[in-house]
Amino acid sequence: MSELSPGPVEPAADVAEDPDLARARTGDNAAFTRLLEPLRRELHAHCYRMLGSTHDADDALQDALLRAWKALARFEGRSSLRSWLYTVATRTCLDAVASRRRRALPVDLGPSSDRAVVGQTPLTDVAWLGPYPDTGLTTGPAAPEARYEQREAVELAFVAALHHLPGNQRAALLLFEVLGFSPAEIAATMDTTVASVNSALQRARATVSGKIPARSQQLTLRMMDDARVQGIVAEYSSALERGDADALVALLTEDVTWSMPPMPHWYRGIDAVMDFATTVPLTSCGSWQHLPATANGQPAVGCYLWNEAAGAHRAWAVNVLTLRDDRIADVTSFIGLEHFTALGLPASVT
Repeated sequence: MSELSPGPVEPAADVAEDPDLARARTGDNAAFTRLLEPLRRELHAHCYRMLGSTHDADDALQDALLRAWKALARFEGRSSLRSWLYTVATRTCLDAVASRRRRALPVDLGPSSDRAVVGQTPLTDVAWLGPYPDTGLTTGPAAPEARYEQREAVELAFVAALHHLPGNQRAALLLFEVLGFSPAEIAATMDTTVASVNSALQRARATVSGKIPARSQQLTLRMMDDARVQGIVAEYSSALERGDADALVALLTEDVTWSMPPMPHWYRGIDAVMDFATTVPLTSCGSWQHLPATANGQPAVGCYLWNEAAGAHRAWAVNVLTLRDDRIADVTSFIGLEHFTALGLPASVT
């Protein structure tokens, strides 16, 4: 693969006439930064979809931009700068995918547990999927031809489904259905044939369609008013803080699931979930504080547990909520301070 050959990834654009492009080609770093700034957010989201981790997306984007900077003098303007940068970012991510394990959630590793499992040991040999800060991510599609909206394409179910795909299928699906590239453009980006792209797309669609709900979270949220969504988040937080099992049950669907990466055990169904909840989080009544947040285009809650030695509530887990109608159908509790940092949440509250 010619790693940084621009390729005809998008129709020719007037960006070649941009004075900043000419300056950047001569080594003007400030001009290069100005060219990148409008594209940085969407490129970062693309790297997250490919890699399933905000930290890995940070590293991949930094690596991709360094590659682009070094190769910019060879950019001939046959495609738009945006498309060329997506070529560089995609190939950078494919290099990373080839050397790493796919990311997973507990539901991918084994059957659910019927009863609460106390004293779980975190699995450190699993590459866990992580939450994504969605602030600044646009709501609409990236191109008229795209099937998925930008925020739909970072929803937990969609990203988790992507990580059941090999790297080439993952990249092809994202470039076609999220970014609106044509098979010919994708073939140029991935240095392959149109036939190979179409085959990858067919297999990828079959896998993903069987793993995502019929209704996206974006559609679900649009069918509810913001006040109701905020109310569900507030009621959920209050139920945990008060240790109110009945109030929590009233918010959940009958087939609700709850998982806590990096803990391996997870729970499905109201009985199993409530056995876990009454054994673990609800027994810490009076010890929790919560901050509302968003992650992956979904409502989320930053959960802080009282730490006597620190004299404050310390960051414990970011709970990303998946809604169905006006109930919570899934809780994914991402345990660890690093998730708070990525989402811009404080490390502690008093």
